Amino acid sequence: MNTDRATDLNIRTDDLIDTIEHALSRRDLAAASAALDPVAPDQIVEVLDRLNARQCAIVYRLLAKERALIVFEALEPELQGELVRGLQDAEVAALFAEMDPDDRVWLLDELPASVAQRLMRGLPARERDLTAAVLGYPQDSIGRRMSPEYVTTHPHLSVGETMQRLRARIDDAETVYTLPVTDAARRVVGVVSLRDLLAHDDSTLIDAVMQPARTAIAESDAESTARVCTDLGLLAVPVVDNENRLVGILTIDDAARILKREESEDAARQGGVEPLGRPYLSTPIRRIVRSRIVWLFVLAIGATLTVKVLSSFEATLEQMTVLALFVPLLIGTGGNTGNQAATTVTRALALGEVRPRDILAVLGRELRVGVSLGLALGVLGFAITALVYDWHIGLVIGATLVAVCAMAATIGGIMPLIARTIRVDPAVFSNPFITTFVDAAGLIVYFLIAQAILGI
Repeated sequence: MNTDRATDLNIRTDDLIDTIEHALSRRDLAAASAALDPVAPDQIVEVLDRLNARQCAIVYRLLAKERALIVFEALEPELQGELVRGLQDAEVAALFAEMDPDDRVWLLDELPASVAQRLMRGLPARERDLTAAVLGYPQDSIGRRMSPEYVTTHPHLSVGETMQRLRARIDDAETVYTLPVTDAARRVVGVVSLRDLLAHDDSTLIDAVMQPARTAIAESDAESTARVCTDLGLLAVPVVDNENRLVGILTIDDAARILKREESEDAARQGGVEPLGRPYLSTPIRRIVRSRIVWLFVLAIGATLTVKVLSSFEATLEQMTVLALFVPLLIGTGGNTGNQAATTVTRALALGEVRPRDILAVLGRELRVGVSLGLALGVLGFAITALVYDWHIGLVIGATLVAVCAMAATIGGIMPLIARTIRVDPAVFSNPFITTFVDAAGLIVYFLIAQAILGI
């Protein structure tokens, strides 16, 4: 049943997009507005996500003010940034003032500095201070993604007094389901859930119902903190400074948003491209080209190492031309083995299963894995090659497969850990660079083994 409903919704969305695009092509804004009137905000988000920048700005202006704000806050930051550039300054300023501080920071990170500064100057003093406090934290820290709007309570307050505090702030608080409990110095001493508040009498003290708090340091990595929040199923995590004083709160929906974004970036960079930030068909061609061209230049330059290695062993190839036939097999196997190891370790890093200090343990495990894979492939390679060509050639191929797999798995396993140590995205260091390195190093190993066994 759920699958059928999802399919029907997709069909309706496609039909809606066709209707809107047809209306815009005829400059019939009334028809486009009428098509949008019965549509829920989440489906409008999907529609905007699949229109080009010009169409997106036009359609957005057709929405009523209240719906426009709901839709804008639900858009991805990249699309928000595009929309800002397509709207008038007065429209943008009104939207920006209505956003939550943490959502403003997501948007500001996508805008040119001059536009961001202009928007910040137009905010009321209180909103500007709240937003500036979040902007003050490092780019990839959880402080940059927390909300500074929260409701707290204290151990000596009663459940009834806490509920009064909650009702007074219910319109502007980021969450009402988990409340940090702080002492007089704003240090977090626990948390209390709305469920616990509703389950106890108004006279019960918070000290009797609060639970131990799982907090996060504001400067800690955003992805790691978000993963802890989602893995433990926490509705909210208090964010504190180095002295355990409360500075903000991370909700589970923001944690999921962080992880979705990070995983999209990792998946793209492991393939040697930059993330697009919006659906493929609605992304301008120049943006797709820009997301790929830099990596292609880097990999093309790296591939010259392979050419240099081949030219260095040109004499060896002239004496035994059959060796050239196996070059694609060997470098392909090495690259795939390295990429498998890198992907596995990168994922383990993201889940907190390994840390950079575990590099020797990872090296040892991947070396054993690589040798095992190499032996399995090497025996097969030896048998087939010996039957088709000569047992000496088979021995070269078998030995090279063992050496290349062991090397590739080891390098692929430790590169993400090295990347994390030097504060570089492990995904950037993984597949493209590992493939380039293993290609060149694998060829050197191949020809050295061939020279040793064949005596050439």
